[in-house]
Amino acid sequence: MTSPFSPLTELPPDPILGITEAYKADPRSDKVNLGVGIYLDESGKLARFQSIQKAEEILFARSEPKAYLPIDGMPEFNKAVQQLVLGADSSAIRDGRAVTVQALGGTGGLRIGADLLKLAAPTAEVWISDPSWENHLALFTKAGFKVNSYPYYDASRRGLNIDAMLASMRSIAPGSILLLHACCHNPTGLDLTPAQWAQVKAIVIERGLIPFFDFAYQGFGLGVEEDAAAIREFVAAGLPCLISNSFSKSGSLYGERVGGLTVVSESKEEARRVLSQVKRLVRTNYSNPPSWGAKLIATVFSDAGLKSQWVGELNAIRMRIQELRALFVKNLQLAGVDRDFSFVEQQIGMFSYTGIAATEVAKLRADFGIYMLDTGRICVAALNKTNVGPVCQAIAKTLKA
Repeated sequence: MTSPFSPLTELPPDPILGITEAYKADPRSDKVNLGVGIYLDESGKLARFQSIQKAEEILFARSEPKAYLPIDGMPEFNKAVQQLVLGADSSAIRDGRAVTVQALGGTGGLRIGADLLKLAAPTAEVWISDPSWENHLALFTKAGFKVNSYPYYDASRRGLNIDAMLASMRSIAPGSILLLHACCHNPTGLDLTPAQWAQVKAIVIERGLIPFFDFAYQGFGLGVEEDAAAIREFVAAGLPCLISNSFSKSGSLYGERVGGLTVVSESKEEARRVLSQVKRLVRTNYSNPPSWGAKLIATVFSDAGLKSQWVGELNAIRMRIQELRALFVKNLQLAGVDRDFSFVEQQIGMFSYTGIAATEVAKLRADFGIYMLDTGRICVAALNKTNVGPVCQAIAKTLKA
């Protein structure tokens, strides 16, 4: 009998996770992984939120049975997500126009949203920024959409290509899906200003586009409330939209796959129909989500003290990342690098588009065990006071070669 899998070809490794696989296989003790998007503390270990740990202690003490959650997830978690993303005083929440379902991380929220849009707008095309998170293209393509890109990054200036971006958006066909990074743009670290967001919102209204926000880094940009500003402006304007959020970074709950999809509709009646469709998508995919991570977040958000501590921890992380950016630039200068890297300090969030070429990336990997994406994107949060010096020395030697 011929194997049914014989026609399948071997695919290349994931462009991000494949870096980690290569890093783990490297026997060198001084290797550094700047590729994967994980926040590490000063000791180079996965960060632990004290607020989350206290929530764990509360839940362990209760010793509750592990029952199935509803199809759309834990109600307390979904309520917390809505208020965090849209604001506790949001008219969309008050009027019942917003529905939230628990998702398997931010990726799960994106995929549920993509499948929902394929039902609602089957002939629409998706537009993502150039560049964007690598999985955006694959995810929406797999959901059956044609995916296009709009300009975003100006490599010559190491900055935002705002004029070209807005011009491109003005040419997008009505009814198209516009994927937007709400904050901490991945991979460039370049965000829109409030005035620029207002221009994008005007184009969305004028062209009748469907905004879909990827909101994986709330709290890592300007602050928990500040990072949600663009989304809330779109919702306040009465625009139907989708928001996928995640607690992987903002709770260091990577392995728990804790995220949500929030859909803002035109009316309460429409929201009810949307929820019924989303629940069917979930039921026929993974039936219902896991409970532990959602319970942790719901516990933190139900306790004013724990929530305040969580916000404080996020603030400390955000400030440390900015300090690491400055330290990276300073150490490059001390290492004798002539190239101007000052733009790194102007970026925000976990990532930086360094401008290091693919050939230089390959040399850094081969000669020094410094791993980053071929695009030159690094995770600034993987740096610390111990490894930043050697990393910058390696970059200096590579750029001079």
